[in-house]
Amino acid sequence: MSEPVNQSVNYRTRIVSSLSEIGQNAWDALVQLQPEANPFLSYAFLDALHESGSASVKSGWQPQFLTLWHEQELAAALPLYAKGHSYGEYVFDWAWADAYERNGLQYYPKLLSAIPFTPVTGSRLLARDGEARAALIAAISNVQENNSFSSTHILYPPAEQAEQLHEAGFMLRSGVQFHWLNAGYRNFEEFLETLERKKRKNIRAERRKVQEAGVSFRHISGHEASTDDWGFFKRCYDRTYAMHHSTPYLNLDFFQRIGADMPHNILLIVAEKDGVPIASSLLIHDEQTVYGRYWGALQHIDCLHFETAYYQPLEFCIATGKACFEGGAQGEHKMARGFLPQKTWSAHWLAHPVFSDAIEDFLKRESGGIDSYIDELNERNPFKR
Repeated sequence: MSEPVNQSVNYRTRIVSSLSEIGQNAWDALVQLQPEANPFLSYAFLDALHESGSASVKSGWQPQFLTLWHEQELAAALPLYAKGHSYGEYVFDWAWADAYERNGLQYYPKLLSAIPFTPVTGSRLLARDGEARAALIAAISNVQENNSFSSTHILYPPAEQAEQLHEAGFMLRSGVQFHWLNAGYRNFEEFLETLERKKRKNIRAERRKVQEAGVSFRHISGHEASTDDWGFFKRCYDRTYAMHHSTPYLNLDFFQRIGADMPHNILLIVAEKDGVPIASSLLIHDEQTVYGRYWGALQHIDCLHFETAYYQPLEFCIATGKACFEGGAQGEHKMARGFLPQKTWSAHWLAHPVFSDAIEDFLKRESGGIDSYIDELNERNPFKR
């Protein structure tokens, strides 16, 4: 539902090119008011992305955060970037950009609201109350109408905010991720007993292969992680990108910054063989949710990926009582390991009326396909009937 704008409140609008213009206390205080907050919205995480150069003007992420102020108080904000490409977004619009180009039009630069390189649902319309949120949506429309950007894209908002954006003229796009939900399991075996026999047997076989290869694991909190630990993790992270003939988005400075500034949200899992580290995964977590982010290995051992990036994190969730494990973007193979499909959202506005109509038509057809896909997935979920 749209929220009414209180016309008696006069908000001052500012476009902010650096979070330092807002300040950590003001930013984090606003984030903490959001029902869909997560560690990726924190000042520490975003500032690490910007100050490390991972998400910067040079890398094609130009911060243009939209903020609303009431007197000296930050009342609302939208993490917003001017983008000259579509890398690091996980909601793919390459075909749209190609269609623009084939018709002699410029798709870039575009406006993008997202957490760079992070396909995690969370509040985008940050506001201290409903009135400020409504004013923020109105400010987005004003920015769109008074600038030369081809389009605005708001990725991974929660469903309620997606609907508010839809009412304001945005087109909605849905997608699918796979999340593991904790039913209060006392241990990993109790979780396995809820799965169908074949799935349970396969997981035990995968874990046994890793164990028989002589691999052991260390769980290292952010407070305990050393410079050497981060250096080793970065080697693993880079190796994953190299194997896919791609360039890593994040640099060592970024990882060291989040390790120093938000250690309570971090867990490194390190796999060792004969006392030598061979693989690692990075988890970000808060009180309720664990987010699987990155993984890599320096040598191949059968099923090591599943153990390091899925089963060890699930052990951590169960031991610490976390309610959910979000394993990242895509990945239907996760269902065989107890993950279930969850719908995600993005909101899109295009200035060109002909292209806007064509993409709206496409999104309606795509949405029907996504809904059918989720129904099909739920019909063959891995749990005992």
